[in-house]
Amino acid sequence: QVQLVESGGGLVQPGGSLRLSCAASGSSSSIDNMGWYRQAAGNQRELVAGITRGGTTNYADSVKGRFTISRDNAKNTVYLQMNSLKPEDTAVYYCNAKIYMGAYYIYWGQGTQVTVSS
Repeated sequence: QVQLVESGGGLVQPGGSLRLSCAASGSSSSIDNMGWYRQAAGNQRELVAGITRGGTTNYADSVKGRFTISRDNAKNTVYLQMNSLKPEDTAVYYCNAKIYMGAYYIYWGQGTQVTVSS
């Protein structure tokens, strides 16, 4: 059973930084794309950043220049470094992974709360 476990969320003041981690376990198959999504209260879940196995990245316009996604394929782990945080970044952050096991499957983590407030 594949599991994605996120960590690193919390409360931070505007302008501060946080680093999220998401480790995948339970799969011997290689992980294709990985990504971070977020869902603020009353809003739909939206893509924050994505990264391919080869390291190609993409970002939502709202986080470009402030957030950096990276991954360690040997550890099946994806990271999200968040700098210059704003109150509007407050949300539950979810990681996901696309894994090929005879067909492609999408897995989600349980989510980690990020709150940006003074």
